[in-house]
Amino acid sequence: MSIVIHHNPACGTSRNVLAIIRASGVEPVVIDYLHTGWTRPQLQALFAAAGLTPRSALRTTKSPAKELGLLDPEVSEEVLLDHMLEHPVLVNRPIVCSPKGVRLCRPSEAVLDLLETRPKGPLYKEDGEMILNEQGDCVV
Repeated sequence: MSIVIHHNPACGTSRNVLAIIRASGVEPVVIDYLHTGWTRPQLQALFAAAGLTPRSALRTTKSPAKELGLLDPEVSEEVLLDHMLEHPVLVNRPIVCSPKGVRLCRPSEAVLDLLETRPKGPLYKEDGEMILNEQGDCVV
């Protein structure tokens, strides 16, 4: 099973998702999109597969979205996409691709539905919040 995570190592949610994937017994392909950037076809395909639009995938906090005037609802999807290509941090993360689908995994436990094998519990987020109990049931 091949899983790809578009990852930002500085993001706690992204780190939690990566840890959940690894706890399931899979070593994913990790793409540090802040360094590799995006292509227009790549973003369009990811968004289409995940049921997202550029606006719904726009990272509005801890990004230059406000400074660039991108929070204005009049800004077109094409303009948002142009800016996402120029500033990869504008894309919310992590986006995970697996044989079971593509999803923006926020909150981090959203990745569980994309895994073939659920990790054994108990499993915790970095901040100590339990994700899976001893029986492997999601508690978040």
